[in-house]
Amino acid sequence: MSIDQGTTSSRAILFDHRGRPAGSEQVEHEQIFPRPGWVEHNALEIWRNVRRVTASALASIDVKPVDIRACGITNQRETTVVWDRRTGVPVYNAIVWQDTRTAELCERLAGDAGPDRYRARTGLPLSTYFAGPKLVWLLENVSGVRARAEAGDLCFGTMDSWLAWNMTGGVNGGEHITDVTNASRTMLMDLRTLDWDAEICADFGIPMSMLPKIHSSSEVYAPLRAKGSLPGVPLAGILGDQQAATFGQACLSPGQAKNTYGTGNFLLLNTGNEPVFSDHGLLTTVCYQIGEAPACYALEGSIAVTGSLIQWLRDNLGLISSASEVEEIAASVDDNGGAYIVPAFSGLFAPRWRPDARGVVVGLTRFINRGHLARAALEASAFQTREVIEAMEADSGVTLTTLKVDGGMVVNDLLMQFQADLLGVPVIRPVVSETTALGAAYAAGLAVGYWSSADISDNWAEDKRWLPQMPDDRRALLYSEWNRAVEHSLDLA
Repeated sequence: MSIDQGTTSSRAILFDHRGRPAGSEQVEHEQIFPRPGWVEHNALEIWRNVRRVTASALASIDVKPVDIRACGITNQRETTVVWDRRTGVPVYNAIVWQDTRTAELCERLAGDAGPDRYRARTGLPLSTYFAGPKLVWLLENVSGVRARAEAGDLCFGTMDSWLAWNMTGGVNGGEHITDVTNASRTMLMDLRTLDWDAEICADFGIPMSMLPKIHSSSEVYAPLRAKGSLPGVPLAGILGDQQAATFGQACLSPGQAKNTYGTGNFLLLNTGNEPVFSDHGLLTTVCYQIGEAPACYALEGSIAVTGSLIQWLRDNLGLISSASEVEEIAASVDDNGGAYIVPAFSGLFAPRWRPDARGVVVGLTRFINRGHLARAALEASAFQTREVIEAMEADSGVTLTTLKVDGGMVVNDLLMQFQADLLGVPVIRPVVSETTALGAAYAAGLAVGYWSSADISDNWAEDKRWLPQMPDDRRALLYSEWNRAVEHSLDLA
């Protein structure tokens, strides 16, 4: 059983020994936007939804908890929740990874050293993206939180910690834990020691009693609570969603990479057992750690808005009635008509790291219709992916020959063909495209001996391949126009 707690929904998926989905359930949760740039979730709603989808997934194929060998969790990373360890009640809504309220706070924490103040230890620039500054905001801005934290009454965690605590007992002895991949997204963990950095916590004013215990990504942590949907089933795997997708794509050797097309896009390159630091705007992160084996690291390019741009067309503009409709509308025109959408709703992430950027639509004429805008929205994902891949090639010295893809948007043939055209390399989709959930299942299954590492590689199978068809001069022109559009998005915050 894999619990996939994402930015827009929570899912439970059951996988068989071949790594194929056997049953599943999914429920969306509310997206809360209190102010421009603020994004929140109701953590209690998410916990209710996780209980619901877990029970429904079991019912979907009529299996019993005794049939489940292990459970793994994968989660939206960096989204931050603080709760009372005695009552289980959050002190505030969860602050989502996309939220930009900590921009000024990050400048203050950077001081004279600038945004790279902690990069050598954490692999991360000071940015609104990460969990540590969100925790500082909660301590400084929610009444009574600092006093309760210093008294030892509060727990901090990303969504994996929140779920693991509740699933293993909550107020009745729940385990306050996280794994190395999620801890590496807080800005509070030393990449080399894989432990909380006391000096950074002191600089941020964070009581270390709030922090969960850091574990590997694959080990038996605890049995699930007796009153839940999976009583006694071992919780045995935790991976942040993008690391889970890397694992599910069987990128287990240095030099292997994947790109996930979800709410945002996330490209990870396995760099082996030593952290590699970027000169081109990429993040250094923990890729995974299996039991007591040395940790494996990755370079990551994070793009804030890709799939959520399609949601925006649907929910905010009413331009489409469903996300699946966007491909048909985009295919009604031959190209973007000269229109480009730069979806810098939360600033720009990798490789530019410009929190001052905001979204723009460039190149509008009377000729432009909704087909051109739908196409421009899809193409924005591909353009941003090329930026990240160029940065990754520059850092690693390795030239991309193929791109493995996964996530909800890879069912879109028009987008995948455009991505192949823009990169000039084949794009490959696996049979199981929801590799995030699969990766968490693999981590849990490895810990209890259900799978071996060889099984993970053997289970991977190609479903479809897109080959580049665009002439070189056309590719260069489109990318040049995209870069010019991005320039218009800067300095608008």
